[in-house]
Amino acid sequence: MPSYEARIAFAASLVRQARYAVLLSGAGISTPSGIPDFRSEGSGLWARVDPLEVASLTVFRYAPERFFEWFRPLAYQMYHARPNAAHQAVAELEHAGYLRAVITQNIDNLHQKAGSQRVIQVHGTLETLTCRACFHKVKAEPYLEPFVRQGMIPRCPRCGEILKPDVILFGEQLPQKAWMEAQEEVRRCDLLIVAGSSLEVMPVASLPIQALDRGAHLIIINQSETYLGVRADVLLLEDVARALPDLAQAVLQDSPAAPP
Repeated sequence: MPSYEARIAFAASLVRQARYAVLLSGAGISTPSGIPDFRSEGSGLWARVDPLEVASLTVFRYAPERFFEWFRPLAYQMYHARPNAAHQAVAELEHAGYLRAVITQNIDNLHQKAGSQRVIQVHGTLETLTCRACFHKVKAEPYLEPFVRQGMIPRCPRCGEILKPDVILFGEQLPQKAWMEAQEEVRRCDLLIVAGSSLEVMPVASLPIQALDRGAHLIIINQSETYLGVRADVLLLEDVARALPDLAQAVLQDSPAAPP
């Protein structure tokens, strides 16, 4: 296998040559910010609890307090998390014109906090809450701090019913608009960079196949193997907080801005 430096250099050349590059990020891009992922053996959230018992739509409907009890520590970590070097590198590549969009499975908003502008959140967002009774939608910010600090379950200011975070639970469909946008970006791209995703969660895990079927190049940066590693032009089994900044530096050092 070529050296790490050689693979970074080749990946940088693919980024510079791409007409339309898109990045797909998963939980692994946020673990350096202190947010645990879901599937790492021993440390992932689903290694400790059955997701269908705490994070399914059925549980939220019939025992929402069980969901909020489980979700509170994770919400606390997200509330206090800051973007890491990987998020910053993605924003730098976008600002320089090398990335057209970021598709993320994450709900932590760290891409936006780092400065990324075109972010498609296919698993929903923690920025808003929706009433499960009257469907009134509110900004999450006024409710987050009382929830993470005191455990106060958010309630609708109109009818008093429990508010549901606009994140996707098990048994719930992906947000249609975001999912259609993500598929459109993948169909347009000639380079897809997968960063920090195990590619185990469908239907998002099918997006790289859609890109490959249309002839796009594929770069995978993840600490563990994925089912598509054998088809990647560049495979970097590395910490994204190391590899993405190295990639951005290699792209930008000789070419500070992408051609229009």
